[in-house]
Amino acid sequence: MNILKTLQERYTTKRYDPTLRLSEGELQQIREILCLAPSSINSQPWAFDILSDEETKARLSEHSMSNRERVQTASHIIVLNVYRSVQTFEEERLPTLTTGAQSFYRSQIAPRGEEGVRSWMERQVYIALGVLLTALPTMGIDSTPMEGIELEAYDAILGHEKYRPLVAVALGRRDPEDENQPSRTPKSRRTDVFL
Repeated sequence: MNILKTLQERYTTKRYDPTLRLSEGELQQIREILCLAPSSINSQPWAFDILSDEETKARLSEHSMSNRERVQTASHIIVLNVYRSVQTFEEERLPTLTTGAQSFYRSQIAPRGEEGVRSWMERQVYIALGVLLTALPTMGIDSTPMEGIELEAYDAILGHEKYRPLVAVALGRRDPEDENQPSRTPKSRRTDVFL
């Protein structure tokens, strides 16, 4: 595997082939990848929905802004969720952490207050998102990260007591006519990012 080549060819898919579905083996690999994602002090303040049923996708698509068609035609939608409550995070995750991690949390993270801890937890979810988006093309799976979703509506549809949605990813296989693929629309990236 050449990771540089993989990232050069990876792109945000705009059109999916709705007839192509991910296999159970691929889904199991994705579950393992998400479980292996790193997080600060191994906090793992997340939970993931991997959705394929057409009814749920149709309901979510109504609240997916410009991503509506992608949600409908992609094989699966992954919703990355974060703990709704700092208290629940502290009750469920802190006891599972090493003594050193607990000490770090109490001395460095908790003093930031409720909003600071929520922000810290959300950033951990984005680490998992980055790992997922890097891993998927190595498996030949196309994806679309989506912040263009109505989070309150997603939350109501998914209805998790302890978690709330933060970001979603459509995944599947591209439509061969997708105009956004690099062979049709070359990537544009900054090269002046190194200080």
